[in-house]
Amino acid sequence: MLEAKHQAPIRLNDPTLWIDDSLVNDEWVALEQVPRFPVTNPATSEVIGTVSDMTVEHCREAIDRAHEAFKTFSKTTPQFRADLLQDFHQLVLANKEDLAKLVTLENGKSLTDSIAEVKYAASYLQWNSGEALRLYGRTIPSSLPGTRNWTQLEPVGVVAALCPWNFPIGMICRKVGPALAVGATVVIKVPAETPFSVLALIELARRAGVPPNVLQVVTTDTHLSAIGDELCTNKKIKKISFTGSTRVGKLLASKSSSTLKKLSMELGGNAPFIVFEDADLDAAVAGALASKFRGSGQTCVCANRLYVHESIHSVFAAKFAAAVDAMKVGNGLDEGTHLGPLIHEKAVAKCVEHVEDALKRGATVVTKQRPTPSRGAFFNPVVLADAPQDCLLTDEETFGPVAALIKFKTEDEVINLANDTDFGLAGYFFSRDAARIFRVADALETGMVGVNTGVISQAVIPFGGIKESGWGKEGGAEAILDFCKVKAVIVGGGK
Repeated sequence: MLEAKHQAPIRLNDPTLWIDDSLVNDEWVALEQVPRFPVTNPATSEVIGTVSDMTVEHCREAIDRAHEAFKTFSKTTPQFRADLLQDFHQLVLANKEDLAKLVTLENGKSLTDSIAEVKYAASYLQWNSGEALRLYGRTIPSSLPGTRNWTQLEPVGVVAALCPWNFPIGMICRKVGPALAVGATVVIKVPAETPFSVLALIELARRAGVPPNVLQVVTTDTHLSAIGDELCTNKKIKKISFTGSTRVGKLLASKSSSTLKKLSMELGGNAPFIVFEDADLDAAVAGALASKFRGSGQTCVCANRLYVHESIHSVFAAKFAAAVDAMKVGNGLDEGTHLGPLIHEKAVAKCVEHVEDALKRGATVVTKQRPTPSRGAFFNPVVLADAPQDCLLTDEETFGPVAALIKFKTEDEVINLANDTDFGLAGYFFSRDAARIFRVADALETGMVGVNTGVISQAVIPFGGIKESGWGKEGGAEAILDFCKVKAVIVGGGK
């Protein structure tokens, strides 16, 4: 049986943030007689530590504890919760270097990307500290004589947060932030690939003063499906917030139908990135780099199909390829690294499949060949010019550092191509034509549109998609409603 190490494999400013125990009744404990599963550094293929492979029974106990904690936490004042989130926010920023190192160690992304993720995560805690004080109801003029109407917002109950490995800190804070703001408790299903950064984050939440059992953590690997079923069918869970693939999202939605839970689904994407003939090419190249290659291309809003007007295709391809060639590939902990490894070899195999398919259909590689690191799940970035519309990567989310440039002739043509997908999370385009900006922003069938920028996600905007990219919002004023019940109160007896 694998054993706990209790010592970080990397130097941390605060070594106590390396946690491989389980949180039970607000204490970190080693679960006796519970198997452990290994966590691997994708840059080296080395095991960095182990965590408990918790079972359905452990999950059920966590739900029960969160349910009991809800009875008191839901009665706390908005000011208390606002102060709590502000303290949590400050602790995350104060420990951003350690959190970033843990993210890079188990996820592989560059330390620069990890630092950016921690700051991004903290921004959701700060934003929701303000939202806690803005839980406004409404007074509604009555159509019945002698009555008064109003609405009030109440916490939804126990929330199940199922989070992905690509933004382990960011996605937790994006879900926990609004939950804590309204007075809900949360059971967090930790991604098996990246548990250590999440456990450190939860320890900071405890230090910030989050009351006992308000946040529950379930680590699992072999019991993932069974625990997912429990979260979907347990009547004490009132809402599920999921970030992940559309395939899994559909399964969770189906299983949750038995109890009609409230659902937020941030699912797969197939983002179009359009460069019109009147675009600022240098700005478009910078935007494409940011959108396509952040996290080595493993983001849900990543540009997946790059449409470039035929009149500028060659010039853009040359500029873009040169910029990609200048990016350093390596261990994310090494100074100067832009692109780290992919999360595992399956991700590498998908990138290989997409590139080989595009080449067979007439695409050409315009980036330079470079040696691949001898170990780890690495895939060197590739830019493909003259890619056809019918290749695999136009229909499937690559989730890796492969950028395919597809020519188009007219605005109407590219809008049709961009919308010809079952997904609708994000879309991007570059143009200096003011009238076109309004037309195309209206025409793209996505939940979010980036215009002359490749970076869109912020705590202050509603993040979410349409079509098979899911429903519900995280961020902005809209997100808080997904964690609330709206109650109408009608009072009679007036004169």
